[in-house]
Amino acid sequence: MAAIGRFQKGDDIFHAKVVDGEVFRLNGDVFGSPSFDKKPTPLKGVKTLVPVVPSKIIAVGLNYADHAREAGKELPKEPLFWLKAPTSLIPDGSKIEIPFAQHRNDFEAELAIVMGRRVRNVTPAAAARYIFGYTAAQDITDRTIQASESQFARSKSFDTFTPVGPYVETKIDPHDLSIQLFQNGQLRQNGNTSQLLFNCFQLVSFISINMTLLPGDIILTGTPAGVGPIESGDRLEVRIQGLAPLVNAVK
Repeated sequence: MAAIGRFQKGDDIFHAKVVDGEVFRLNGDVFGSPSFDKKPTPLKGVKTLVPVVPSKIIAVGLNYADHAREAGKELPKEPLFWLKAPTSLIPDGSKIEIPFAQHRNDFEAELAIVMGRRVRNVTPAAAARYIFGYTAAQDITDRTIQASESQFARSKSFDTFTPVGPYVETKIDPHDLSIQLFQNGQLRQNGNTSQLLFNCFQLVSFISINMTLLPGDIILTGTPAGVGPIESGDRLEVRIQGLAPLVNAVK
């Protein structure tokens, strides 16, 4: 497998492998040992969905030193994480909706880990075998609410606040990937996953000590410096090396 997407055609929802813009339907369990159709599915009427359906979204904060500095926060001694509502997910191409126009709402480009197997108490050295792949994501945040509360879940769990996709790349090394965000064509964030304070395998290990991870669960690994406000009409594009770009507009 390589790039795996989830699609809908009429009432039919299916996973497929994406090769040169064509989709080859997957047969069997996407997290097992599936086979693929040899002929592509006609693209007419095919809609791209969020690539997986997670039981939970785990978001990691202050995982880039430059972002911690711009936020005026001390570097965490261990991964700082919270849960986001799965109902906040939207796919590539869908619109981010701002619930309170008078509030400040920020973009945050992130590399997302997609789990492929159930795991509890795994070591960093063994974590890779439980990961399905990686995809692009955003952790949209209502900063006004975040600043007024000690917990982050509400400020980050509004519907549409977690764009993810378009596909999961199953064959990629996550440890040295450029990560950028463009707002209306202007580069706003420009980092590299080599700058992560806690890398992907360390995150999976640490989180699995605290809770069971299930196939399809999503871990947002943190955002580099450069976060900034969004407003209606913005076009946001997350570009991560080796992954298909994630593009969403704001309304």
